[in-house]
Amino acid sequence: MSKLLDGKVVVVTGAGGGIGRDFAHAMAAQGAKVVVNDVGASVSGEGRDTGPAQKVVDEIAAAGGSAVANTDSVAEWEAANRIVKTAVDAFGRIDCVVNNAGILRDRFFFNMSVEEWRAVIDVHLNGSFYVARAAAPYFKSQNSGAYVNMTSTSGLVGNFGQANYMAAKLGIVGLSKSMALDMAKYNVRSNCISPFAWSRMIGTIPADTPEQKARLEKLKRMETAKIAPLAVFLASDLAKDVSGQIFGVRANEIFLFSQNRPLRAVHRSEGWTPETIAEHAIPSMRASFYPLDRSQDVFSWDPI
Repeated sequence: MSKLLDGKVVVVTGAGGGIGRDFAHAMAAQGAKVVVNDVGASVSGEGRDTGPAQKVVDEIAAAGGSAVANTDSVAEWEAANRIVKTAVDAFGRIDCVVNNAGILRDRFFFNMSVEEWRAVIDVHLNGSFYVARAAAPYFKSQNSGAYVNMTSTSGLVGNFGQANYMAAKLGIVGLSKSMALDMAKYNVRSNCISPFAWSRMIGTIPADTPEQKARLEKLKRMETAKIAPLAVFLASDLAKDVSGQIFGVRANEIFLFSQNRPLRAVHRSEGWTPETIAEHAIPSMRASFYPLDRSQDVFSWDPI
């Protein structure tokens, strides 16, 4: 019996644990050959350990699948190229890149250091570009390919203390749309997933108040494995006409997110001054202003 990803080769970054590990397992279970990339760092990006990536490879092999480990960092251009080359050297081709690797360095904006900013941007945004760009020549030459990029409601909506992460995750949305546009003529598609799930990264969220503790208990009910079916679909030929979209998965719910479009317009034939903007434009548009809300304000109901 044929499987959805038979004959395909998939690179999953940050696949040593959490969501990435589930992606790697799900892809392999559907017939894909998988490059399990993970540097084995802490949530904040420190340290190196070859163990997590190899452990997932061994698990996939034990289940009858095919995988190889790679421990290069997505945050460096040459290393990102080695990740893609691992797929080509081991399996002869590459069909899908899942840009999942990530770290957190949470701190309020007014206290955030330049190093904390750069570290998160390097892994999430630069890393997504580097690995995707390294795969692009292969996708072009074979006239096929898929990118699955991980965003977050922290970027799409907002959160406290995550200026670096929010900027990176919203930047990935722009990157993904650009890749979808530029690669469309080569039958290459690019989409985003915004995951809701209990993972090692979420485990760093503060839980000092009863409200925060209650929220974390809800998050713990959202299994990382629930995200994987959407990633497998997006990697498969079933998604051949799906590109440039932003999806969310929260337990058994799947969301399609809106993308920026004009909400309201005001016009004055004589043009605008700062005063007429204050008197006319802003009052006309104020009813459509977005509140200063966070992800948990928008997703206020319990996971289903």
